[in-house]
Amino acid sequence: MTDQNPVDLGWVPQACTLPTAEQPLRLAEFDTLFTASVRGGERLTPRHLRVTLAGGEELADSVRDLAERETRCCSFFTFTVAAPAPGVVRLDIEVPPGHVAVLDALHARATLVRDRS
Repeated sequence: MTDQNPVDLGWVPQACTLPTAEQPLRLAEFDTLFTASVRGGERLTPRHLRVTLAGGEELADSVRDLAERETRCCSFFTFTVAAPAPGVVRLDIEVPPGHVAVLDALHARATLVRDRS
C-alpha cells in the first residue's frame, strides 16, 4: 500500500471478527481492488450499494474470493457478484439497518481511492 492511500481503521465495525492485526491487510485488499477496478458506485437504497468494476478475466473470481473472506469476519454483509459482460463485474453489497454507516464508509472509501488513482 502506498502513502497516498493510508488505511483508516476508524470505520471498521465492532462486529468485525477479523483479528485486529489483520484488519489493515484486508482494508488494503479492498483499496487495491477499488484503485485498480472501480468504475462507478451507485446507492440503490441506503442499505444497498452497487459497485461496477472492470478488469481482466480473473476479476470476478478475485472479487468473489474477497467477498467470501469478508463475509466470514463481518457476517452482516451480503455480497452478490455478477459478471454481466466480459471484463465487467457488478458487486452488490447489502447490510442490515444497523450497519448503514459501515456501508457509507465503504462507499466513501471506494470513491476516495478510485479518485486518487
